[in-house]
Amino acid sequence: MGVSGSGKTTVGRNLADRLGVPYAEADEFHPPANIAKMSAGHPLTDEDRWPWLRAIADWIREHPDGGVVTCSALKRSYRDLLRTGGPVFFVHLSGVQEVIAARLAARQGHFMPPALLASQLADLEPLDADEPGVVLNVDATPEALTEAAYRATQHS
Repeated sequence: MGVSGSGKTTVGRNLADRLGVPYAEADEFHPPANIAKMSAGHPLTDEDRWPWLRAIADWIREHPDGGVVTCSALKRSYRDLLRTGGPVFFVHLSGVQEVIAARLAARQGHFMPPALLASQLADLEPLDADEPGVVLNVDATPEALTEAAYRATQHS
């Protein structure tokens, strides 16, 4: 979990490989209307997100033996919905706005414009103490983040 540009896709793919489980990219669950809205520079509303989050929860339910799915999961209510699919352990990739903004500016071919980072950061609700997960600082390399995420999942 984390805002756009935090490294979810890279770390998620690496973690799925390391764990030997299926991987899914949450962006692929968005309906075309959501992608068009974000591409135009408009943040999604909760109403836009509910069908997307339900589709991800369905994917979780369809993989009872485990899997890794990347998802911003910015709010507690979103994470609560994701957990309806089954047990979830969150790896929150967190960092300062300047680092993530620089990553977004360098990224090509993604529908999420850097201008929406501020709205994502405003919506972000950190993991609560009762939510299973770990927070990792994105200043580390993707390899180090993957290793830390792997270790955390082995102790959950």
